Parts: sequence; structure tokens; C-alpha cells
Amino acid sequence: MRLRLPEERPSEPPTGFKIAHPMLSQDGGSAGFTGVSLGGALPYGVLADAACVYGLRHRVPHRRCDCGFHCVHERSVAEGLLCTAEHRAAVLLEVAVLGRYIRFERGFRYARQRVRAVTVGVCGRGCGGPAVAFADAGWGRVGWRALAPVCAECGRGRGVVSFGEFARLAGGGVRVVSGGGADARRSGGGGGGSGAVSGAGGGVGSAFGVAELVAEAAFLQARLDWFQAQLARLGERGSGGSGQG
Repeated sequence: MRLRLPEERPSEPPTGFKIAHPMLSQDGGSAGFTGVSLGGALPYGVLADAACVYGLRHRVPHRRCDCGFHCVHERSVAEGLLCTAEHRAAVLLEVAVLGRYIRFERGFRYARQRVRAVTVGVCGRGCGGPAVAFADAGWGRVGWRALAPVCAECGRGRGVVSFGEFARLAGGGVRVVSGGGADARRSGGGGGGSGAVSGAGGGVGSAFGVAELVAEAAFLQARLDWFQAQLARLGERGSGGSGQG
């Protein structure tokens, strides 16, 4: 006798939560994500279809395989994963579960997903400050560079990608939300929590909240301080050279 799982026909796609690392393509023309466990070698975009990581030619997800995208039901469970040392530089994703899925007690395994929102917490450099942008994390996948959230101080003098630019490159109307820490992350998932930066792709305009404006101002001030320091250093070298000549 073949065991059949009960079928669900929801009126709208279920919502789930997961963590991932933000990624930037080699040419800098697109942004995406990569997982933290199974399938982490395969970066994906805002709208993506899962494939069997073992190369088996069956429909995803398969009952006798662990292939497919994975997410949990509860936001707090996904947030808990960000506490581990190896996941401190990851971000929280809110996803729409699309296509075929298998429901488990704590989450879904499914065939297709759309990333709706990205919540960024504290600086991934370990200083604990609120992140205001993304910077090169120092590792990557073939054709993709991993990004890590940075605060204004740690992002000074580094090639950075603002949250608004990341959302634009990712496309699909994804929102990048500044969490600013655990307390802010809990309230930043909805439209009325922390401000969100929407991508410009697909005709969606950018909408800045107070938190984003403060973060952007701090980031720009840090960049200005760095440029002024460089100019002062160049001035000292110039005056020193003329004196010796």
C-alpha cells in the first residue's frame, strides 16, 4: 500500500522564514542569496526554482529525498539561527512558498520561492553596531561574491553596496529592511516597523523610512570623514615634497 500525503490547496502562498547570505554577481549587475546548509553552493535570485542538489531527475521536493528549498514557519526560529557564530553575517529572509511543497512540523520543503523581504541586523564585523550597507565578506561562490552587513564605521574606506542598491539589483520588488539588532528585527518584518527600501525594478519606487534615512546619513558622513582624511594625507605629502625639493 502506497502512503500518500494529504493535499493542501491554500488560497494564497504560505509564508516562511529562513536565513541566507547576500550575494553580488561577479560583474556587479545582479544580486541574490545563497543558503547556509544544503544547497549553499547554488546561489539563487528573488524568484527561483529549486533543483535536486544530488543531480537526481525527479520532481522537487521528493518524498524520499531532502532536496528543495527549506524554511521554517516561525520568524523567531529563523532569528535564533542568526545567533550562531557561523551565521552572524547572514540575513533573515521572508519568503512566499510557491509550487509543490511538503509541510513538516517546523517548516516547509518546497519547489519554488519568492523572497519578499530581507531583514539585516547588526554589523557582521563583530562590533555590534547597526548595519547600514553591505560590503565584501571575503569569500564567495563561482561567479558570485558574498556580502556581509557593515556599520558606518566598519564600512569606511571599503567598496560597499547600499541596501537600496542591493534591492534594485535583486529586483522583484524585494524590500531590504534595516533591523538594527534583535529588538528591531522582531518589529521590522511588517510594513509599519522599520522602514523598508524597495527595489526600483519592475516599476516599484524607493520608499525610505526614518531608520533608513538615519542609517544612510550615518553612512554618508562616515564616507565623507574618510575622504577628508585622505585629502588631508595627500596635502601633507604634497607640502612635504615641495619642502624637500
